[in-house]
Amino acid sequence: MLYMPTSPPGMSITEATRLLQVQDKLLRQVPEVERVFGTVGRGTTSTDNTPMGMVNTTLVLKPRDQWRAGMTFDKLQAEMDAQLQFPGFPNVWTQPIRNRLDMLLTGIKTPVGIKIFGADLNVIQDLGQQIERIIQSVPGTRSVYAERVAQGYFTDIRIDREAIARHGLAIEDVQDVIQSALGGENVTQTVEGRERYPVNVRYARDFRESLPALERVLVKTPMGASVPLGQLAAVVLTQGPAMIRDEDAQLAGYVYLDTTTRDIGGYVDRAKAAIARSLTLPAGYTLQWTGQYEFQIRARERLRILIPIVFFIIFILLYMTFHSVSEAAIVMLSVVYAMTGGVILQWLLGYNFSVAVWVGYIALYGVAVQTGVVMVVYLHEALDKRLRAGGEITPQDIWDATVSGSVLRLRPKLMTVTVVMASLIPILWSTGVGSDVMKPIAAPIIGGMITSTIHVLIITPVIFYILKSRALRKGTLTASGMTS
Repeated sequence: MLYMPTSPPGMSITEATRLLQVQDKLLRQVPEVERVFGTVGRGTTSTDNTPMGMVNTTLVLKPRDQWRAGMTFDKLQAEMDAQLQFPGFPNVWTQPIRNRLDMLLTGIKTPVGIKIFGADLNVIQDLGQQIERIIQSVPGTRSVYAERVAQGYFTDIRIDREAIARHGLAIEDVQDVIQSALGGENVTQTVEGRERYPVNVRYARDFRESLPALERVLVKTPMGASVPLGQLAAVVLTQGPAMIRDEDAQLAGYVYLDTTTRDIGGYVDRAKAAIARSLTLPAGYTLQWTGQYEFQIRARERLRILIPIVFFIIFILLYMTFHSVSEAAIVMLSVVYAMTGGVILQWLLGYNFSVAVWVGYIALYGVAVQTGVVMVVYLHEALDKRLRAGGEITPQDIWDATVSGSVLRLRPKLMTVTVVMASLIPILWSTGVGSDVMKPIAAPIIGGMITSTIHVLIITPVIFYILKSRALRKGTLTASGMTS
């Protein structure tokens, strides 16, 4: 588990370290926590997508058999979140790998995020703070934090050209002193085996840690005199952007949202409505919702295309099998009945429609159609035997053939349903890694198999009997030529 409080701008490494120590002490008091370790900032590599102001605390939990009785993952997370409430530090709870993937794909480290685009960082920051206040009142919000993109502090050294001219100095002379005294200068390199390390020389910390100390830095003139930097330049603190984001040729600021609900789509709809009621965007500024919600929107758009294609392909394959639109429609009805059971169980378990749920429905459609096809084949085979025997066919013969075919299919269908449900029902009680994805997939399959069984064993034979009796009255009843 990964817990990430977002640090405010200007927070020093010392302050962040103290925060980690307090977190470590509090988290170790939780019986389910085995180890705690934290990091501050980001790695010294361009491939690290972590913002500079992020504090990560990684928790390693004990095996579940060592947890307190009745403790679940959600309860444990809520308990730890309540203990780690620090003013100015919104919490984000996630998994380490998922967090990295989300940040690589969308730049957002929370399940939901808002990107504010515009031309002025101060306006972007003001909009972010307004959104932060609005989102806090939306049900389901665990934490919300808007980046303070314009609240960085910088030390500006503004060289006075007239002052340095009086001492015979050039701008480059002063800048060289500033660079070597404050930033440091590589004077040599140490060789340790196959490793090379630069040796950087600069003023000790006591001579550069405050503005008065910087003003006392000496600059040597061509005449051999040493002049304090404060007489040659103005050393002041200025406020500016702590970090500049640029996306699609626009400046950007992020708002991070962490939610307690699994219905991310519904949560975003509520948040959008709240923002629309309370916030008016200036001209030239836009909002973009991102994070896991962005993946959900993309998947939903794809499913709007794929689901009709799936139904169409299934119907075409059924028509090629039975050479009859009516019999293909009979089997397609099993999909409707299967979806009914899936929706009921999904509603009882509290799952919303998501990508995982639709994957379960697509798998359910395949099983439902397959069992429906086999039932119709068995019914045709039983009726064809009577038709090939010769003699006059009566409605009673059709009825007997329907019952005979249905009975033959009873045991295989029940075995299929039993195997499917026996393999999937344990998933509904699982709590390990990945269970949050597997449960929504299994729920519609389990519920759909129950209603699909009722349809295939009872309703499909009834509809088959009605269609064949009508064909008998019209004189169009013939053998299908199917074999099992």
